[in-house]
Order: sequence, then structure tokens, then C-alpha cells
Amino acid sequence: MRIPLLAFLLLAIASVSRADPAFRLTSPDFTPGGFIPAQFTADGANVPPHLEIAGVPQGTRSLALIVEDPDAPSGDFTHWIAWNIPPGAKSLRGEKVAEGANDFGRTGYGGPQPPSGTHRYFFRLSALDTVLQLQTGATRKELDAAIKGHVIATAELMGRYSAGGSH
Repeated sequence: MRIPLLAFLLLAIASVSRADPAFRLTSPDFTPGGFIPAQFTADGANVPPHLEIAGVPQGTRSLALIVEDPDAPSGDFTHWIAWNIPPGAKSLRGEKVAEGANDFGRTGYGGPQPPSGTHRYFFRLSALDTVLQLQTGATRKELDAAIKGHVIATAELMGRYSAGGSH
């Protein structure tokens, strides 16, 4: 009886746990939980910050990135989606990646632009066991559906930004 119970527990843990401490997403441009410099926002050059990738899990066939603001007045606001990032990529800085539509109605990165107060911006990188078959300009809903059941692990980096760049 012990073996089936152990097997059940291991399967339960594996299906719930997607955290892999070795899989990391960092940025030399801001510290985790720190403020995102204005140049990476709509108040500045509106270019994405340099993102560094480490510890991609074995079996990863591609990576997908979602950047969102859960503090937006309308709820989660998507600033950037990108996919089919090669699993061997060490960073995202000016690399050509497949990108989708953000909630500004444009394809590509749309930097922080909170209407008021300080907002949190989550950069989530998912290691996938597949290469996605999505067209450039796909929506967040299409990306979410495509990665469902294919996420091996997720790395997260959160930065903050205040309306008008004040903090």
C-alpha cells in the first residue's frame, strides 16, 4: 500500500509544483521589486528592459514571455507577449522574437504607463515542452490557450512604476 500512496503523492506534487528555483529571470536594469527606470516605460523610450535568463529546465523546447500589470483599473493589462524564444537564449535584449498584441492594441512591447499611483509589472517567462504554432500578432487569449498543459516551469520578475515616473 505504501508504493501506490507514494506514487500518488509524487504525481500530485509534480502536477501542482511548477517552481524551479534554478530557473530565473533577472534584469540588470532594475532589482526584483524595485522601480523600473523611465526609459523602459511610455514616459521614456518605451523599450523593454534587458532580461537575463538562467537555469532553463531540461526538456524545454521554447520559452514564452508575458508582461502584465495586475493593478490596472480594468484588471490585468498585458504589456507584452512573446513566444518561441529559443531555450538556449541567455537574454532578451533586442533579439527578434515572435510577438503578439498587447492591450494597447499594438504588436510588441508597450511599457508601463499607469494612470495613477504605483503599479506592479510582472515579467513571467514560461519554459514550454513545445514550440508554439501562433501567428505574429496573436492575442493573449490565444497564447494562454496555446501554452495550457505545456508549461514545465515559470520564472518571474516583478518591477514597479509610478504614474509620471515619480517614486
